[in-house]
Amino acid sequence: MTYCLAIKVNKGLVFASDSRTNAGVDYIATYSKMRRYAWPGERACVLLTSGSLATSQAVMNAINRDLEHPKPEFSLRSGKHLHEVAQYIGRLSQAEQQRHAKAMEKSGNSAESSFIFGGQIEGQEPEIYMIYPQGNFIAASPETPYLQIGENKYGKPILDRIISPQTCVEDAARCAIVSLDSTIRSNISVAAPIELAIHTTNKIEEPYHQSFNNNSKFYKSLQKQWNEGLKRAFNRLPRFDWEKT
Repeated sequence: MTYCLAIKVNKGLVFASDSRTNAGVDYIATYSKMRRYAWPGERACVLLTSGSLATSQAVMNAINRDLEHPKPEFSLRSGKHLHEVAQYIGRLSQAEQQRHAKAMEKSGNSAESSFIFGGQIEGQEPEIYMIYPQGNFIAASPETPYLQIGENKYGKPILDRIISPQTCVEDAARCAIVSLDSTIRSNISVAAPIELAIHTTNKIEEPYHQSFNNNSKFYKSLQKQWNEGLKRAFNRLPRFDWEKT
């Protein structure tokens, strides 16, 4: 299991992901769930993955193959709109799942993968899309300006309380890290390192990227201040009537 999210605000896009793919008493694996692609002045985009590692890696290999092909039928770079690229990623995912469907069914495993894809093409608005295992997708909206895949329930409350289109990119990035940290504290199948990518609206270049492990100074400080702030807020909650007498 994993947890990835993307946030769309007026000033840009924020992407965040953990790095754990499997967890148990005797086996833990760590892989990056984030891929960044940029052609400065033309388009910049980020892809997050969750689900079957074999399927998601095969999809990323197919994306790279098409980018390297001199005359591809379609590629991450050739779509005129980002929703066309989301359709393309959905087709790649469906093809890979169907290729191994019978074998996976016999073994009792799932080949399903989910993706979040987003970025900006020069002259167009930034967008983020969640691509389902079935190949279809949805876009973020002003009412729900974030998308999640993987183990999403523990990190959702802070997004609902904090994020709006008017939120600044920096606060959205902090909120994303807290959302991931809340999930890490409640679910062993999600773990650091945490990857963060930020795209600033109309700044078509390589997205800002940073990784935080458990010993990162910033991450430890954020964890400490968030935990202490929650305790202070809890201790200031109204008292019951019988506590006042």
